[in-house]
Amino acid sequence: MTQSNYVLITILVCALCTQVTRWLPFLLFGGKKEVPGLVRYLGTILPAAIMAVLVVYCLKGITPLAYPYGLPELISVAVVVGLHLWKGNTLASIALGTLCYMMLVQLVF
Repeated sequence: MTQSNYVLITILVCALCTQVTRWLPFLLFGGKKEVPGLVRYLGTILPAAIMAVLVVYCLKGITPLAYPYGLPELISVAVVVGLHLWKGNTLASIALGTLCYMMLVQLVF
């Protein structure tokens, strides 16, 4: 097989896996079937858990004893939290927090 065949097969397998993961919930829980309590519980808990993991991941590289002492990260986290409490829009909070961090890193620190 040539390299282009491998690339084509890889793309097709990825597309198939993507479609299966999108169809599977509708096949399992579609129609008039009731969603199990565990799935509903995970649906309410996992978004907050994922956000907590992302915060830990973003802040893991802070060195509090060296300049800039983690200030860009902490200021940006405060911006995200403040915007989210104020507006309640997750996408806007994350986008503006990222913009704040990039501006702080590029222009201030």
